[in-house]
Amino acid sequence: MPGPPLASFEADRSLPDAVDVVVVGGGIAGVCTALELLERGHSVALCEKGEIACEQSSRNWGWIRVSRRDVREIELVLEAQRGWSRMACRVGEDVGYVRSGIGFVAHDKQELERQERWLEHARPYQVRARMLDGPAFRERFPGMDLSGVGALVTDDDGRAEPQLAAPAIARACRRLGGIILTGCAVRGIEREAGAISAVITEAGRIRCSAVVIAGGAWSSLFCASIGVRLPQLKLLSSALRTAPLSAGPATAFWTSRYSVRARIDGGYTVATGHYNIADIVPDSFRYARQFLPALRAEWNSIALRVGRQSLREFSTPRRWALDQVSPFEKTRVLDPLPSERHVRRALAALADDCKAFSEARVEQVWAGMIDVTPDALPVISGVDDVPGLHIATGFSGHGFGIAPGAGRLMADIVTGATPVVDPAPFRLSRFEDGTPIALEPSGV
Repeated sequence: MPGPPLASFEADRSLPDAVDVVVVGGGIAGVCTALELLERGHSVALCEKGEIACEQSSRNWGWIRVSRRDVREIELVLEAQRGWSRMACRVGEDVGYVRSGIGFVAHDKQELERQERWLEHARPYQVRARMLDGPAFRERFPGMDLSGVGALVTDDDGRAEPQLAAPAIARACRRLGGIILTGCAVRGIEREAGAISAVITEAGRIRCSAVVIAGGAWSSLFCASIGVRLPQLKLLSSALRTAPLSAGPATAFWTSRYSVRARIDGGYTVATGHYNIADIVPDSFRYARQFLPALRAEWNSIALRVGRQSLREFSTPRRWALDQVSPFEKTRVLDPLPSERHVRRALAALADDCKAFSEARVEQVWAGMIDVTPDALPVISGVDDVPGLHIATGFSGHGFGIAPGAGRLMADIVTGATPVVDPAPFRLSRFEDGTPIALEPSGV
């Protein structure tokens, strides 16, 4: 089932002989990294096996939030929010960015206390967030009949349009001289003296001294094919969009039953608050030990299953010759079937709380694959054993909002510039150097 309609994008048709950096993947992290590198004067080719933002980068909720983030991410998210506020001017197009605020409803005292602890950890970063009791929250959201005991509301959080943003950024990259190739899978890399020397695409070779793997849900397979271990799994998340409504809330918010945010077209994106599907695949066993803490913590919100994706991955090779068709060419777009029953149930729950949605017409239901890591933090890192190889992936459902910050940090690492934030929490080596896997810092 196809995702939401994407803004049009006209790609380049010819491969360059050589560039400084090749970015593998045309999602939001890939295009933001390419934009940063190009603005700094580096030559870049971006290779996307399908279309720009055709997978999770156009299928996500569109939220841009610091609220309830792992505190190790806060500085990077704040940098991303500054990036989003400048993005329209930077790329010369509207990306739908609105600083609308986001609220998280607490349904019981335990959840309320957890939100209050997060707020205390966030105060040193001067985050504009506050706790509202039940009556104050209902005053902030007129027309809503919510049963929570309170809520965390962050005024500087906001939203942008996933179907507009990455194509707009990719067009800006082209105007800066970047080569943006779609329908062009990268099959692998070549090395000289152990360092990156080229990538091999389905259309030929591109010489380069640096590669950034920003392949989202495909990144772990690509890394495995070149002998790099990247513990990453996929979660299937479903959402829907409604036809325009005149009386819905302007501020996005989350409850345990649903999430909702206004769209630029006047409709709303609605999703479940607490439900994702994990297909049991070979990597589920390879990385089981590292993902066990996450599975224990999220047991009530993840449905395990054996499905089509399971069968596909059990038959997918992890190595292939570079003159052969790769798995990236056999499946150009991960286009899973949504859990329509669950998202329609979420819309019904929203309609119970807000009568404006009682007559909402569903325009489309879709699903996407989220790339997740054992600690739910991204990998934004060089690969120690392969000079010139870098990874920007595993954003664990946070990738759209964090992308401008992640792109800047990745460009800093690639170029050797002073990092905009401390990159240590996002290093790939944390999964192999004995660092304990923690879903969030102690006490939050």
